[in-house]
Amino acid sequence: MENYRKIISPKNPNIILRVIPGHFVTRYSHINYYVDMTGMKSRQSEANAVAEEISTYYASSAIVDTIVCLDGCEVIGAYLSEKLTAAGTISMNAHKTIYIMAGPEYSIDGQMIFRENVRSLIKNKHVLVLLASATTGRTLQRVVNTIKYYGGTVTGISAIFSITDEVDGIPVTHIFNQHDLPDYESYSHGECKLCQSGTPVDAMVNSFGYSRVS
Repeated sequence: MENYRKIISPKNPNIILRVIPGHFVTRYSHINYYVDMTGMKSRQSEANAVAEEISTYYASSAIVDTIVCLDGCEVIGAYLSEKLTAAGTISMNAHKTIYIMAGPEYSIDGQMIFRENVRSLIKNKHVLVLLASATTGRTLQRVVNTIKYYGGTVTGISAIFSITDEVDGIPVTHIFNQHDLPDYESYSHGECKLCQSGTPVDAMVNSFGYSRVS
């Protein structure tokens, strides 16, 4: 199954999207490609390149107090904060620096929460949401709602790969989209064409990676 296909960003050859074809199951959907972001999230040179590209969308147009990092994107978030600060992006924080934090947790009843010790990083802050991929947009919508519930204002959303153009009226900026992977498909659990054709599931997928079914 580890038959990687590489897609290189036309803007920066150091940004490489690695995808594996197959039949994968996520929390909300079935997909025909696993988009592997491991290198981008953990390798210094790739994380820095991704942050450089994302920073161009916000360097001169947004106020950013906090970067909420989903899907394990904290390393990219740290580089992004440096680049936004160097570019003169406005922060309303008293010490004029940007907070970087992980996304909300799930409570035992499945609700997204921010614990009390980090709520000050959200309340009355201008928040940029950074994530690896946005497909159905359902998780991202919940994150936006949660940030609003805790008193934050979402000023931007950016993904490495996205087939979602906007969430709650906020554009989702991206490095790669479906034009780069035109045969990418996402199905709801009850309408999966791969299941209907009898194609077995290869792996279960979440933000940590994938686990083979057999």
